[in-house]
Amino acid sequence: MTPRKKSCKKLLTLAATWSATRALMLWLLSQDGRTPLGVGGVAREVHELYARWYGVLATGTFPSGDRLWQYPPGAGPVLLSPGLLPGLTYFEAFVALTLATDLLVTVVLARAGTRPGRSLRGAALWTAALPLLLHIPLARYDVQVTAFAVVSLLALSHSTRACGAFAALGALVKVWPALTLIGTPRGRTTKEAWTSAAVTAGVLLLTLAALFRDPFDFLRQQSGRGVQIESLGGTALSFAHHAGWPGRVGYRYGAMEFTGPYVTSVAAVSLALTVAAFGALLLWRLRARHWTPATPYDAALGAVLLFTVTSRVISPQYLVWLIGLAAVCLTSRHTTQRPVAVLVAAAAAVSSLAYPVLYDDVVACTWTGTLLMLVRNGLLVTAAGLSFRRLWRAATPPAVPREPLPTTRPVPHETVSAVNTS
Repeated sequence: MTPRKKSCKKLLTLAATWSATRALMLWLLSQDGRTPLGVGGVAREVHELYARWYGVLATGTFPSGDRLWQYPPGAGPVLLSPGLLPGLTYFEAFVALTLATDLLVTVVLARAGTRPGRSLRGAALWTAALPLLLHIPLARYDVQVTAFAVVSLLALSHSTRACGAFAALGALVKVWPALTLIGTPRGRTTKEAWTSAAVTAGVLLLTLAALFRDPFDFLRQQSGRGVQIESLGGTALSFAHHAGWPGRVGYRYGAMEFTGPYVTSVAAVSLALTVAAFGALLLWRLRARHWTPATPYDAALGAVLLFTVTSRVISPQYLVWLIGLAAVCLTSRHTTQRPVAVLVAAAAAVSSLAYPVLYDDVVACTWTGTLLMLVRNGLLVTAAGLSFRRLWRAATPPAVPREPLPTTRPVPHETVSAVNTS
């Protein structure tokens, strides 16, 4: 079989797998809350929260004073976009657009994977790993955010300005896509990409500020976040609960969070770890000496992993980001992140057990729920550590010691005399 026919066969298999898995995800979404899917409410966020925000945004103002609105102003246009599909309910239009974006990401990854020196493993990972989160990706707008990051990274080899622009668009929707620029090669590439990102962000912010009222109210709400039960700090507090800690779990800021003694200290430790992660990434960038075509991809995945595991909030939809970035890494044969991608996929599978299947156990801090979160977060911590270690080793190779110059011994006088005599 010729390479062209092999490639066509792989693409057909990919298309069939995508169609089958997305049909399954849609069916699961229609069964939301029924046995054995555990607690309901996965789709409620779109039905109630997003739809309510749509009504407010349609009046030309951001949800001012709403404790649940904790997103940058770029999230506004994304939540308004279902209005572009007339004849559908808000929920139907939102799911349709999410599926379309999912397909776009698959096509972009597949197209990148068919180029010389590239691989279709990235598109395969996205296609196969996203359904491990069950129907959650269809009921959150994280697929749209991930699309900005994926396109940004894959555009780097063609247009540094486009790379920066897409990163900025994603960052104005959910901040983290700004980390996709952490691994751009030094010099002109970094200057153009970061400048483009700054200009794009500035123009869009000015536009949104002119069209909407209270675009920066989210900053006031974000500062009040506590420690979510699914975070690394939440796992520690869950074990503390079994040891007699008197704290409780309550619904705050759109998530189940711990309240009680030492919670603020755990939140402070999380923030300190985030600062330390930023310092480690900055040190890596300053010391990095070797770039491959995959270094920007690997750095983006490593950075988002570090900021995810040190966050006070590790919602299940965060795995959508990591799957997308891992998929970009796998499009390149130069990537160092293949084992990290496996860990991310495993964490996604465990995460869907934690929410929604066994979420009641997680909220109640039963041993089942506590150990489940320990496994999920343990996989993420391992992935973050392994990712950064491989990134560091690849970009900062050890100096090769110079071999000493061979020493030449002086030729004895007698030998010289004998040669001359002969």
